[in-house]
Amino acid sequence: MNSYQQKLDAFGRLLTIMDELREQCPWDRKQTLESLRNLTIEETYELADAILAGDLPGIKEEIGDLMLHMTFYARIASEQGAFDIADALHAICDKLIARHPHIYGDVKVKDEEEVKQNWEQLKLKEGKKSLLAGVPASLPAMVKAYRMQEKTKQVGFEWENTEQVWAKVEEELGELHENVRNGASQKDIEEEFGDVLFSLVNYARFIGVDPETALERVNRKFKSRFEYIEAQAPKPLKEMTLAEMDVLWEEAKGRLTES
Repeated sequence: MNSYQQKLDAFGRLLTIMDELREQCPWDRKQTLESLRNLTIEETYELADAILAGDLPGIKEEIGDLMLHMTFYARIASEQGAFDIADALHAICDKLIARHPHIYGDVKVKDEEEVKQNWEQLKLKEGKKSLLAGVPASLPAMVKAYRMQEKTKQVGFEWENTEQVWAKVEEELGELHENVRNGASQKDIEEEFGDVLFSLVNYARFIGVDPETALERVNRKFKSRFEYIEAQAPKPLKEMTLAEMDVLWEEAKGRLTES
């Protein structure tokens, strides 16, 4: 592994290249904070994909791409006289020190949960008006639900045990089924469906499952199995019955599991 100085040198090399690109490359000169936003989101998802795939070379590449984006944002901000990369790095260092008084102060904590509780309380003291203020509005809904539940848990807004949470899931499922059966409005059915999803996210937390990751793994499994059906189908899928496709589905389950 590289030494501490080699890591500093590598970061300095990136900053130098960023400056050169911004000054000499027509594409890089044209970019703005806004134009980079969607590209950064895409790179973040590519990192998430590499993590799920356990692709360490891919993770290394995506980390580099995201580091480039961070230096790009800082370079543009420095041109506007707002801040530079050093300001951003010092800000996060100061925040980390302030929010870890059990490391940089005399506060004692007994476990990870107490660290999380202290973290949220310190954020409120810094001026946050709500525990939920730090949850980005543009997060995917399932991730947002998980994060909000995690945050409100820090002040005790939480079920006591897993069975209570499962009872809530069953209650919400019953309400959804009743609304559908009774011909409720689409708006009411949508709301009840949302309640079911929110309660399932809560249950996932209690049993130690990340719901976003779990659903993505199922998405990938479904995709690979359906693509197997497409590849093995003796005729166009539209001409096959569901029973015929199901035979291939079961075959895919066995073959892809073995591989």
